[in-house]
Amino acid sequence: MTDSKQFFSSDGELSKVIAAYQPRAAQLEMAEAIAAAIKDKRHLIAEAGTGTGKTFAYLVPAILSGKKTIVSTGTKNLQDQLFTKDLQVLRKAMKVPFIASLLKGRSNYLCTYRLQNAIASPLGFSKEDAAALSKIRAWSKRTLSGDISEMSEVAEGDPVWYQATSTLDNCLGQDCTDYADCFLVKARKKAQEADVLVVNHHLLCADWSLRDSGFGELLPNAEVVVIDEAHQLADTASNFLGITVGAKQMTDLAQDALGEYFKDATDIPALRTACEDMEHEIKDLRLAFGMELKRGEWQDIEKNPKILGGLHAVKEQLQRLEEQLKLASVKTKALESCYKRAEELLQKLNLILDDRSGKWIRWYETHRKTFTLSLTPLDIAAEFRGFMQQHQAAWIFTSATLSIANKFDYFAGNLGLNHAASESWGSPFDYATQSLFYHPKGLPQPNDPNFTAMIVDFALPVLQASKGRAFFLFTSHRALQEAAELLAKKIKYPLLVQGSRPKALLLEQFKQAGNAILLGTSSFWEGVDVRGEALSCVIIDKLPFASPGDPVLKARLEAMTQQGKNPFFEYQLPTAVIALRQGIGRLIRDVTDRGVLMVCDPRLLKKSYGQIFLDSVPPMRRSRDIADVQAFFQEEGKP
Repeated sequence: MTDSKQFFSSDGELSKVIAAYQPRAAQLEMAEAIAAAIKDKRHLIAEAGTGTGKTFAYLVPAILSGKKTIVSTGTKNLQDQLFTKDLQVLRKAMKVPFIASLLKGRSNYLCTYRLQNAIASPLGFSKEDAAALSKIRAWSKRTLSGDISEMSEVAEGDPVWYQATSTLDNCLGQDCTDYADCFLVKARKKAQEADVLVVNHHLLCADWSLRDSGFGELLPNAEVVVIDEAHQLADTASNFLGITVGAKQMTDLAQDALGEYFKDATDIPALRTACEDMEHEIKDLRLAFGMELKRGEWQDIEKNPKILGGLHAVKEQLQRLEEQLKLASVKTKALESCYKRAEELLQKLNLILDDRSGKWIRWYETHRKTFTLSLTPLDIAAEFRGFMQQHQAAWIFTSATLSIANKFDYFAGNLGLNHAASESWGSPFDYATQSLFYHPKGLPQPNDPNFTAMIVDFALPVLQASKGRAFFLFTSHRALQEAAELLAKKIKYPLLVQGSRPKALLLEQFKQAGNAILLGTSSFWEGVDVRGEALSCVIIDKLPFASPGDPVLKARLEAMTQQGKNPFFEYQLPTAVIALRQGIGRLIRDVTDRGVLMVCDPRLLKKSYGQIFLDSVPPMRRSRDIADVQAFFQEEGKP
């Protein structure tokens, strides 16, 4: 095997390991374009429609090139799939040997030092947490990787894992007594030796923002960087380039420092007082924000003397804690680490409180028991361009949704990709035969207070015709809950509602039922793959414009207006088009899939910009008549 053409041919290596393998012209063309970009050290934006087989189209030329490659995916689930399934298929098929490695963020690996600390802590735990820590301790004796996703007895999302994993803040690095056996260090060492390293966008951006010097050694060695699900990268990068100080970070510091006080600093009673006072001030500030869970503008804080007073009290208390930790820091490495954390948190908090530069968006978010204060950059294009120039690699950006009406300006502009080539390969699926796009007449306006109730009535005959088997996707949780209550009284099919159970469990139930209706918001619009008859209908309530009340969006739009730009056409519309394309992408996942798409927003035809949405969706047959939907489903199973 010498090239992609041979590998992807009908009698090539891939055909020998995949049953009923069929060559796809688009997959081969994409692989050849990527091979050329790697050879010439060029950057390429590669859009590949659903079913193209883009994963193999970038992995094969990368491996054949013999160059060190980093592949970054949108989520940990995709990362696991790529490493445990796709790369294993290629290992069987390829004659070229290669070393592949998987690296996740540090919070995904067991920290034996912190686990032992927690078990020995005099502060104690609830009965449930103590039982969970006991199970983790037993697992720690037998695990080889320390990857917490292996541990089925304690859920990955259980807060108790904080006691058994490290953060950049509380890791002791080479000063740790368990450093020689550290699972994270071992994973990073493997990563540095790999030919193909699989990471996710969060980890890639953590490296970029140089927060985590231990990982900063990985990227400079890469000769090829592939960004899969590239449409998500700008958002992730924005978060990482910003600064966030959270109640949890400060509470964790106070609790960790208190634990170290009991171990090694009981001769400094003022340290204990400072830790306990810190926790009280944080709780008081959370109460000052009120009960409502929201993302808000910084002006809300500045206009509210109670919140502003609480914020300054937290800052003063953090200063007091820092002073006490400075005195204690000479005693142990762990206390020195706590001091450095306090120093860094205070520095970040001051940056947020004092910012007047105009380059950042200041905002806050409240959660059930905590809050976060954030600075987010208005623009990351120049930063990202500089980042790419530091690493002389060929960068490949790929996803099924990178263009708006066949143009890549929006995606390229967001990341400063001024000189990247761009190509697009359509899906091999026959959308005209396999699908129907239904947009009924007489739909209510999205701002109508009865909108959700009315579109549920429009959706009922579609759901009856499809015999359930549908995703009903919403742009807000409120609309989802209202629709769930209405449908429960009007439909006989099983209803699965986002939030009632974990996402993976809901999807499994949906596939098993075969006639269920799943109601979901943003997390079900992308990254969900249900093939076959179980999903035969996707209903979308509104065009997915982001909420104009979101403080980050609001500030970004205001800044664009001040720069003489048109924020609606240059930002809001493109992001909504990409989101809609992702939602539609759930419907047809295989050559044998059939299904109906229903979009309930009349702006699709009533507003001039509706055409941009229509120009960006697959070439489906379109109808405004429910009889065509009923006929479409009656054709099922006919030869």
